[in-house]
Amino acid sequence: QVHVVESGGGLVQAGGSLRLSCAASGRTFNTATMAWFRQAPEKGQEFLGAISFTGGVTVSTYYADSVRGRFTISRGNPKNTIDLQLNRLKPEETAIYYCAVKTSIISGDDYRPSTFAYWGQGTTVTVSS
Repeated sequence: QVHVVESGGGLVQAGGSLRLSCAASGRTFNTATMAWFRQAPEKGQEFLGAISFTGGVTVSTYYADSVRGRFTISRGNPKNTIDLQLNRLKPEETAIYYCAVKTSIISGDDYRPSTFAYWGQGTTVTVSS
């Protein structure tokens, strides 16, 4: 059974930074994509970014236009972990941030949440104005 656990959420002032972490356990992912989504109150899930890897090597990294240049995804240690560095946060980015995993490399622009098989419970980020 696969478990995905996020950590690192909290309260930060506008313009501040946070670092979120995600750890996937329960199986070895030789090829996978690990991604971050968020969901603000009364809004749908929003793709933020993802990192695809195979054989222990990072293949590619993807970002949504809304966060490119401010958010950075990186693989941690052990390798079934990823981090999300959030910089220059805005109050409207208050949301629950989720980590998701699928056992394939992203093809084209397929960032749909429905393609990710494993999800964490989320970690809350609150950005005060």
